[in-house]
Amino acid sequence: MVIPGNFSADLARGVVPELQLVVDGSEAIAAGPAARAVSGIVADFVSGYLAPARPGSGPEAAAEAGLGPPAVTADIRVLYNPTLESRNFFVPGILALVLMVITMLLTSIAIVKEKERGTLEQLIVSPLRPRQIILGKLLPFAGVGFLDMLLVLGVAVFGFRVVPAGSVALLLALSLLFILTTLGLGLFISTVSTTQQQAMMTAMFFVMMPMMFLSGFVFPIENMPVAVQWLTYLLPLRYYFTIIRGIFLRGVGLEVLWPQALGLLVFGAAVLAISVARFRKRLD
Repeated sequence: MVIPGNFSADLARGVVPELQLVVDGSEAIAAGPAARAVSGIVADFVSGYLAPARPGSGPEAAAEAGLGPPAVTADIRVLYNPTLESRNFFVPGILALVLMVITMLLTSIAIVKEKERGTLEQLIVSPLRPRQIILGKLLPFAGVGFLDMLLVLGVAVFGFRVVPAGSVALLLALSLLFILTTLGLGLFISTVSTTQQQAMMTAMFFVMMPMMFLSGFVFPIENMPVAVQWLTYLLPLRYYFTIIRGIFLRGVGLEVLWPQALGLLVFGAAVLAISVARFRKRLD
């Protein structure tokens, strides 16, 4: 909200003042209600201005003289998503969800499937080293996830006409960081699961659903309880949503998104290191 410095003086002189409301259109769910709420606040202010400081002054006296209260207008400007199209908000989020589901589920289920069939034991007794087995398991899923991301990106651009306003190369590079995180989570789930059904249920109910609901995709993080807001910092999807919407809608670069990129890097490296250590212990 931009309030001019001479706002009160203009009101006192009967000059029509003008306010400016700048709305972040990249948060399409909150932008529309926020603009309507501010318009209502401005209308309430005009009505509340009918409380003069002394008898015979203010808009009541003006009304008796045949003059109405000064009209206060609010110039609303919506940035990044001027039309408040919901597809500009949801399509980038769908890209992140598809990338998370594909890489995490494929990694966890495929490795558990190897354990169920007994083929993992054959790899253990082979001359392959543990790091070679781990790379052989993770790299194909990383490639599949990257190809799926390119496919969804193509659908977003050519099907829904949602074109990234920022660098596509930066989007792809930071998406690799997110893939690193989801692969680590999938590998970790495979180390604590014994069957494919257990791996799927663990991934769906204990990892993916909390990330979907608490990452800002469904509900604004600012509206959550403070304790839950602090909990969202442990969710990599929160950082990736900020990155993908920043590139798609705001057109910002790494100079703005570096905190989220650093968070993804630290979280991904940590969870992948823990998962690899647990997996190597099983191999050894």
